[in-house]
Amino acid sequence: MPDLQHVICLLGAESTGKTALTLSLAQALRDCGLDCAVVPETLRQWCDEQGRTPRPDEQADIAHTQAQRIAEAAQRHPLVLADTSALMTAVYSDFLFADRSLYAHAAQAQARYGLSLLTGLDLPWVADGLQRDGPQVREPVDALLRQALQAQRLPYKVVYGQGAERGHNALSALVGLPWLQALPQAEALGERLRQQRDEARLNKPWQCEHCSDGGCEHKLFTGLLAARSVP
Repeated sequence: MPDLQHVICLLGAESTGKTALTLSLAQALRDCGLDCAVVPETLRQWCDEQGRTPRPDEQADIAHTQAQRIAEAAQRHPLVLADTSALMTAVYSDFLFADRSLYAHAAQAQARYGLSLLTGLDLPWVADGLQRDGPQVREPVDALLRQALQAQRLPYKVVYGQGAERGHNALSALVGLPWLQALPQAEALGERLRQQRDEARLNKPWQCEHCSDGGCEHKLFTGLLAARSVP
């Protein structure tokens, strides 16, 4: 069984910049000399190939394939960035079909990943064909994601920001990981982060350094999450 502690998984409701952030993070890490693999979203590929969205009975296979591809990438690369995981499929199965059967296995897989990054809802919604249902689904899906992560005590960081700021905030979350700090490239990553932080301070007012910390946000969503529970 591969070690999945070096997997960074991006989660989030539709049109919150998961794919763009995954690719920009991968480039930043590669620029610092890290061998970083990207695992794309299986659902996107499935919809492109089939020309439709999946039925309820097809969700489990999509979730399994996503988890399998992440595990395979972890066997070949020391660092993996996953554009969503099986947990995202489980959330949509719950939201769209009231099917909560995928949560257990998805949570088990998610617990083995080194870090979960949840993309915030501060980006404007943009249509994307079969992939997106509309801006009205973002808040309930975001609430279900947070509920699933909290129910299983899975640590996560929330990433906010526009443009380059979003990438900077995500990179900040990564640089704090103990195993990443132990790598020879950690110094280069730290220097890159300091440069980005200094540039940001020249262009905008100070913000709380914990503004993307999921732990600071959890209390804000108590009301939304209290109505539902995840097994």
